Amino acid sequence: MSATTHTTHTTHTTTVPQATTDASVAAPTSGTASAPTGGTASDRPASNGRHPVEMLKRRWPTALAVALVILTTADGSGELADTVGAFGDALPLLPLLYVIIHQVGNPRVTWPVLGAGVAAMVALGAQDVVSQPVALVAIALAVLVWGAVRGTPHGRATFGVQAAGAFGFGALALVGLVVDPDLGRYLVATGWFFHGVWDFVHLKLDKVVARSFAEWCGVVDVLIAVHLLFLL
Repeated sequence: MSATTHTTHTTHTTTVPQATTDASVAAPTSGTASAPTGGTASDRPASNGRHPVEMLKRRWPTALAVALVILTTADGSGELADTVGAFGDALPLLPLLYVIIHQVGNPRVTWPVLGAGVAAMVALGAQDVVSQPVALVAIALAVLVWGAVRGTPHGRATFGVQAAGAFGFGALALVGLVVDPDLGRYLVATGWFFHGVWDFVHLKLDKVVARSFAEWCGVVDVLIAVHLLFLL
């Protein structure tokens, strides 16, 4: 019985170092395998390097708006009354575009309607029979009457909001043009700024106009308002 006991003890003491040896070998293997996994992080800077280009592609309306305002306001040598008059004349065009696009019921026509509106502004500026803002407000009223009689594709609630915008921004433009330019600049700037807010709300809701136009117009409006307030 003593021999059997001695043999069992010997076998037991032999297997313990074997387990220890296996563990010590396995540890470096695990550490070596983790190295390639950490090395894959080197691919991230290349992805980040393309990030500004992707941002520019997504935010092209903002870039276009900034470039347009810089070109429009670069020459700051004009008289205060002329500058207020120019931006006051153009202000009623903004809600008019929304009213027309609302009645068409298809945001895809946004940019073509803008082009037609700019052409109308040029044509109105070439004649002296009726002022630009009065003509634009009259067109907006005609479209609103059309909507009230024939119905609207976006419903009465949205139609009422667009009508309120046309009246509100049109009134700010007309009053800003008839008062003293020192006061008129603040009224016209208020109209441009809050129409920028109007644009961003429509951008958030994704309603009435194309999203690219809402972003572009919002940036233009806010920058022009800042120009009227601080850069004259």
